[in-house]
Amino acid sequence: MGSKNLNEKIMECISNPAKSRLMIEIMRRGKVTAKYLAEKCVDIPQTTLYRYLKRMTDDGLLKIVGETPIRGTVEKTYALTFDPSDPPSVLGQNSGAMYMQMFFQYFLTFAKIFQDYCDTPGIDIKKDRSGLSLSHVYLTDEELEKVAADMAQILYPLQENKPKPERKLRTVGLIISPEHKTGETGTDW
Repeated sequence: MGSKNLNEKIMECISNPAKSRLMIEIMRRGKVTAKYLAEKCVDIPQTTLYRYLKRMTDDGLLKIVGETPIRGTVEKTYALTFDPSDPPSVLGQNSGAMYMQMFFQYFLTFAKIFQDYCDTPGIDIKKDRSGLSLSHVYLTDEELEKVAADMAQILYPLQENKPKPERKLRTVGLIISPEHKTGETGTDW
């Protein structure tokens, strides 16, 4: 499969909130079973989950890395076919256009989640603990890597939380912008 076709399939996957969640869980764990994904993503109907796994496998995003016979059926173990921690391997070396498309897909997916929330009757922003934050900070490359690692240490263990009535599914996003000159972008609030 050519890298452009793979990129298009990745973008399509990222733009679908359910497929994106499945891909993130697989990326986080390395390899997973459909049973594990069903337990982690209880809001995705099981038939939809299996349909998406098949589609993602057919599209070349996932590969089956194991099959375990269980009571007359076969439990498949899935893994990604690409390394998501290496953007150039996915997007192409210094592909600004593809990176921008990936950013827009990320943004639109997050915007859809936010829109669904904002369209809910009777929202209470304070009670629902929703919020926005934008910080302009001067960091060395090493300081930036430490910030990203510290955030990962905080968030990754929380992703193991099981659904419970008192827990609400929340989406936390992090975007690290490239260097820009103060005042040039009009975003300095």
